[in-house]
Amino acid sequence: MKNTYELIAPCHFGLESVLKREIYDLGYDISKVEDGKVTFIGDADAIARANIFLRTAERVLLKVGEFKATTFTELFDNTKELEWEEFIPKNGKFWVTKANSINSKLFSSSDIQSIVKKAIVERLKGKYAVNWFEEDGNSYPIRVSLMKDVVTISLDTSGDSLHKRGYRPAAGKAPISETLAAALIMLTPWKSDRILIDPFCGSGTFPIEAAMIAANIAPGMNRRFTSLRWTNIINNELWDNAVEEAEDLINLSIDTDIQGFDIDENVIKIARSNAANAGVEDLIHFQARSVSELSHHKKYGFIITNPPYGERLEDKETLPAIYSAFGKQFEKLDSWSAYMITSYEDAVKYFGRKADKNRKIYNGMLKTYFYSFMGPKPPKRG
Repeated sequence: MKNTYELIAPCHFGLESVLKREIYDLGYDISKVEDGKVTFIGDADAIARANIFLRTAERVLLKVGEFKATTFTELFDNTKELEWEEFIPKNGKFWVTKANSINSKLFSSSDIQSIVKKAIVERLKGKYAVNWFEEDGNSYPIRVSLMKDVVTISLDTSGDSLHKRGYRPAAGKAPISETLAAALIMLTPWKSDRILIDPFCGSGTFPIEAAMIAANIAPGMNRRFTSLRWTNIINNELWDNAVEEAEDLINLSIDTDIQGFDIDENVIKIARSNAANAGVEDLIHFQARSVSELSHHKKYGFIITNPPYGERLEDKETLPAIYSAFGKQFEKLDSWSAYMITSYEDAVKYFGRKADKNRKIYNGMLKTYFYSFMGPKPPKRG
């Protein structure tokens, strides 16, 4: 059993800096930051802690090896050279769940998957002195990534993507993912003692993620992960310790002012149910309310939101009025800051104010912009 591993945490393109900070805060050294992923060094304990605590990673991959390959023969030979017996037991069930290729000579996903699987089988046949694998044990899903002919092969320790926190069985229309929502909140200066409103809250993802951050609830503490059963790599005590650590950090007795509004009463019901599932229903006030009614009597609050994009043609016509109403109400909140993610090209034009910052972020394959409209800083206390 190895002492340390290289672990790869993929994330949304453009949000690597947030994930990097999270990994540092967990106490691990980062070896590489690339577009859409951060690689760090950790022991078996890190596999459990990263899956349970990271808010902005899509999954945690355990890197088995990296090499250059421009032919299928090189791919086969180099894959076979890797020490697969260190990771996959004799009865392990293993398959290449995903292969992606960017700017590489080898680009057929199905061929890459098939050749990598064959190479691992050949390696393990020799190591375990068998000709046939039952594969009736625990699952060891494999991911292969090619970037400019460099092949990275990893085991997927997470299973389902980490955005599946488990609190949102029912999502409203055009939901934002939990990992993306958490990362965008963490990009802003918002802290739990400040007001936060989402006037287009939908199924409640922004308010719920904010409440979980405020109460220090680890996003993965109530989830199951593929590597929970990898007792050859990580023993159950490490998982128990990580969950115990997460439980000790929770603080539900904090005072918060987190609000979620949406014009649709049914969507608000879903948001309340999701907040209850996440254990933060007492930290959020949800209300059916139009953006034209957006207001607050206190100063120095934050708006963090995901307004309608108008992805469907028939919705496009309503967007100028929605963004104009949002801009007008925000203008009255003269000490507030607003942050919105949208793919709508004319968002700023109708909002009526130039953005102080504009960050390009890919939400899946959709190019979106995260606009920042900064208000003044509150005066220092005492």
